[in-house]
Amino acid sequence: MIALYQYTSAQNKISGIVTDQNNIPLSSASVFIPDLNKGTVSDKNGYYEIKNLPNGKLKIQFSFLGYTSTVETARFDGKDLVLNSKLTQTSIEADEIVISGAYNSTQHENAVKIDVLKLDPQTMKSSPNFSEMLTRVPGVDMISKGSGVAKPVIRGLSMNDILILNNDVRYENYQYSDHHPLGIDEFGIESVEVIKGPASLLYGSDAVGGVINFIKERPAPVGTIMGDYNLQLFSNTLGITNNLGLKGASKKIYGGIRVGQKNNADFLQGRGQFAPNSRFNELSVKANVGTSNKTGSFKVFYDYNHEKLGLVEDQVIQEITTRGRQNSVWYQEFTTHLVSSQNKLYLHNYKLDINAAYQNTGLTHFAEAGVYEIQMQLATLTYETKLHLPSKENTEYIIGFQGFNQANTNINHRETKLLPDATINNYSAMGLIKYSFFGKLNVQTGIRYDTKSISTLSIGLPSDTLTYRAAVNKSYGSLSGSIGATYNPTKKLLFRANFATAYRTPNLAELTSNGQHESRYETGDQNLVPENTYESDASLHYHTDNFTFDLAGYYNIIRNYIYISPTGTQTTNGISIYKYRQANSVIYGGEAGLHFHPLALRWLSLETTFASVSGKMENGGYLPFIPADKLHLEIRAQKAKLLFTYKAYASVNTLTAFDQNNTATDETTTKGYTLLDLSIGSNIKCRDQFISVSLSANNVFDTKYIDHLSTLKEVGLNNPGRNITFSLKVPFGIQKYNDRDIL
Repeated sequence: MIALYQYTSAQNKISGIVTDQNNIPLSSASVFIPDLNKGTVSDKNGYYEIKNLPNGKLKIQFSFLGYTSTVETARFDGKDLVLNSKLTQTSIEADEIVISGAYNSTQHENAVKIDVLKLDPQTMKSSPNFSEMLTRVPGVDMISKGSGVAKPVIRGLSMNDILILNNDVRYENYQYSDHHPLGIDEFGIESVEVIKGPASLLYGSDAVGGVINFIKERPAPVGTIMGDYNLQLFSNTLGITNNLGLKGASKKIYGGIRVGQKNNADFLQGRGQFAPNSRFNELSVKANVGTSNKTGSFKVFYDYNHEKLGLVEDQVIQEITTRGRQNSVWYQEFTTHLVSSQNKLYLHNYKLDINAAYQNTGLTHFAEAGVYEIQMQLATLTYETKLHLPSKENTEYIIGFQGFNQANTNINHRETKLLPDATINNYSAMGLIKYSFFGKLNVQTGIRYDTKSISTLSIGLPSDTLTYRAAVNKSYGSLSGSIGATYNPTKKLLFRANFATAYRTPNLAELTSNGQHESRYETGDQNLVPENTYESDASLHYHTDNFTFDLAGYYNIIRNYIYISPTGTQTTNGISIYKYRQANSVIYGGEAGLHFHPLALRWLSLETTFASVSGKMENGGYLPFIPADKLHLEIRAQKAKLLFTYKAYASVNTLTAFDQNNTATDETTTKGYTLLDLSIGSNIKCRDQFISVSLSANNVFDTKYIDHLSTLKEVGLNNPGRNITFSLKVPFGIQKYNDRDIL
């Protein structure tokens, strides 16, 4: 808890002492201000100090490994603030500040449920496939096409029905297709925030199913330079990952750079042969620089990602007879540059967010060696302004404007034009109000209006009825909103309920497709109308120092749900024809989770989650890409100090997927399966640094299985078999630690 507020005449500065429940100072406790992306760590006496802060209301987060985090709101008005924090030891991770809502708040304050996945190397699953790590969040699954190509699924919705954010920036890299990758790697990412359910109020079109926000790592504490080298070796793909990062911070400026490389051969199926052409390679660069002062905070980020991904299709399976790692035939190449500027200005009692980003993604498909099949570029400019109006401790008032302008261009006159040249413009205005009653009831509501236009050029000549695609000129307008509340009858119990509406306009592929895409011929429909969703959801959360329980349920009505299905006809050369259609539908289900540390065995933890989702059309058919019910169980043992190691752990994980018999028109039923994963690891002290080492085995019994959402099912291939991963993380830099830091 916070023990003391004290004001003295000076410039804005916050300082204090962080202690445990016995008033013993905590050395290297983290003190962080999310709004400013600025923080420090306490010294050996528990003392911390942060200077040069703006006037206004700021949230301060105090945290220390193994203790409850404390989040407090402080108001600065030109005077120093002394803020002491007392943290209580606990076995359960505490409430986190989340940034994916309209304002920085804790998970329990937000009416929209936001799950946080911390990308801790010792707790996340080691896999060549980053999307597989996200499935640790109940209700999140993935559509996969091998280890390199995967798309997240939230409560049965995927592709353009969920929105991907790269550090709060709308990420645009042709995400409409299950053949296309996520395009973000896990390094330099501190956590992933997942909004389950409609979020158009905050983010506009494409957020009908939810949002996944990849949050950048924090800057180095003030006055330090630090870095880390990461190495991963994967047995299944003969893969190697190298990643090197360096960051530093002075009193006025901070910055960092990170470079990574991934190289993977064709993966091995469970108890089977290699999957031809599932090889993939990736190179990434991430850099940032920022400053914060009495006026506000100003940050610039640059992300570069280059991927080469083999296409596992019928055409190539017979052609590739030798396992390899070099992409030479039938592969796709993605190159993305993203520059973003994120700024906060504090103007007396007002706070103004001004953000903008430009990104360019190049997509190239290669057929035979050196033969360009498709080549496009997608350029996107996004921008937003949010004004936080004067508010009290128990209120928030926000108005905002958002927009993006996008251009898709076919370049170099390639033979195939998958999508036409197009221009897309979107503009929106929104308002949100939050009010807290009695410190127990938080109510949040808001409304938003969007206008969007899509304009394309025609392809081909009208006389050629087989390949001609007429120009499209469409305009859409949509109203969305939400109302929700959280209620804390006690400190241990939380109820949450929310009702939200959202929308999604048809994308370019759905409107204009007319040609072969991989193994099928796809046709669009210019008469498609926007999807509209109406979701009700409710959840409860209960926790003690050693036990948490979560239960959530939802019912999502989707008007004019867009999907693709076979027409039952074929082209003259025998390719099955698929067409984009619409149908009124519903998706419903729930998630449950339990986390338990026995009081007598605090080094032991048990965690289990269960997720179930069903999707049906109004005519009685089932929706595509609906995951099977899944049960996850983890047993984990951890010791603060064991022989010469620190924070040593061992874990046993099982994942059980049940039979999926409710299938769409072009799907087949899928048998259930159970997988066993094992993992051990520890930190080894080397001078003043702690080197992290881990060894894990996924699918220990090399089970032969296929997941219902694996598109490799179309070509008769199974999911990856046993994979043994060795991981090493070596930190370095000018920063002093002691044994207590790791304990």
